[in-house]
Amino acid sequence: MAPSPDGNMHTTLLDLLSNTLVLRQTTPYLPISALYALAAASTSFHHLVHHSPEVFRYLDLSTVKSTFVPYVPLDSGGNNWRSERMDEALTEDEFYSGPLRGIFSKLGRSGLLRNVHTLVLDGLSVPADLVREIIVEDRFNVRILSIREVENLNEKKLIQCLKYAVRPTRPENTPRLKGLYYFGPREPLPVEHTPMKKRKSPPGGPQGVKSSQGAQISAQWNQRSSEALTTALTRTEEKWYQPSGRITIKRPHAEWPETLQACEGIIFFDAVLCRGPRHDVQTAYINDGQNTGVPHPFSYLKPAVATIALGPSGCNSCYSVQEGAAYFGQSPAAHLPLLSPPPLHSASIRAAQMPSTTDGSATLPLIVRCEDCLRGRWCERCNKWWDEPCYSGSAAASRTELQQTEYMEQVNGALEFRQQKEIKIGVKRDCFGCGYTCAECKELYIRRCKKCRRNEYCVVDHDASSAMIAHHLSDLCDWCNYTSRRSGPY
Repeated sequence: MAPSPDGNMHTTLLDLLSNTLVLRQTTPYLPISALYALAAASTSFHHLVHHSPEVFRYLDLSTVKSTFVPYVPLDSGGNNWRSERMDEALTEDEFYSGPLRGIFSKLGRSGLLRNVHTLVLDGLSVPADLVREIIVEDRFNVRILSIREVENLNEKKLIQCLKYAVRPTRPENTPRLKGLYYFGPREPLPVEHTPMKKRKSPPGGPQGVKSSQGAQISAQWNQRSSEALTTALTRTEEKWYQPSGRITIKRPHAEWPETLQACEGIIFFDAVLCRGPRHDVQTAYINDGQNTGVPHPFSYLKPAVATIALGPSGCNSCYSVQEGAAYFGQSPAAHLPLLSPPPLHSASIRAAQMPSTTDGSATLPLIVRCEDCLRGRWCERCNKWWDEPCYSGSAAASRTELQQTEYMEQVNGALEFRQQKEIKIGVKRDCFGCGYTCAECKELYIRRCKKCRRNEYCVVDHDASSAMIAHHLSDLCDWCNYTSRRSGPY
């Protein structure tokens, strides 16, 4: 407490931050530069920042400029972030991990590295050797690590590192790492507000109303309205609990399912294994009404990472899910993914998996599947889906895409087309841009050409739908809209 000129005692910033609870709740919101600026203010602040274990409990290095690697040839000489001279003995991983190793070395000398429980390295240069050191070396005490969209990371070496860390012969109480963010997209960086410059028109002239500022603002408001409506219906903003569709940024490596199985109960990820019935050997049989018990050659699927979030409503016909939905606090922790962003004030798996809801309840159903389980049963536009008992798709859903293509080439195409048009459940690929869509989406977005009356086009991906084309040409298919010489519609 510092005395004021009138003799009264007033609370200072140092008094507030000396409270452990206030310090722990405040420091995760401050960037690293602000913490070091605070430590340079006085001796008391320097002692508070460098000797309190709460200050660096949550460390986000994704916004620190000195962590980015300058992309120059390896033989160009030394760099300002390396103290040693580059020579032939320098490996590629050592080069690309140089900035982060320098920061970790500085934190280790000051005794702060052991205080870091949550480490965020999203978007940085993080080789697999550096991840191995964070997981297995004693100088690190990281419980939750985020390496989403990092660069220079060998995925197979990362998988080998995780398998080694969870081996049955590992030392007791290892690994210290409990949660790994890798599959999902990183949080967007804060946007710096700069004066808006007037955009020049391209050489070809204006690109129609879609490129105008008013159309872009309208599209942004439509997106926000859609997200607000989805949040109100699902009672949460978590993408995993909404009908979000594909939730990962890329297709997982083929060895990830085995790795997630090996790490089950030890290390948790921002993804889970698919629990669909086709991944169970005991339930992957033909359901032809005869109960023959003969295994179907295309029924059983190997373990796979669930990459598609289907929302809480379940199947579009029976409004349930065959394998059962997962619930936080009721289902095993291995059935729940780590939610983004990583928790700021806790390094526990429970805090990372707990969904935030608009009504305060945490009993939200989690329904996720892999893409192979939903082939032929999932609308990629509106995210409706049908489970195995409700729609078998005349065995089309149990085939892979290549097998389905070969099958369609062998049978009578016209007859198969008429049969699929009569089916109101299930999906069909009417547009290559939209993917597989249901019958309701087809009625909304697919139009028949007004000239040839034979071809169809999508109003979203069709070039002739652009506002630059005259109105009498906007309802034509690609063939009829083509200006070169043609002998006919086919």
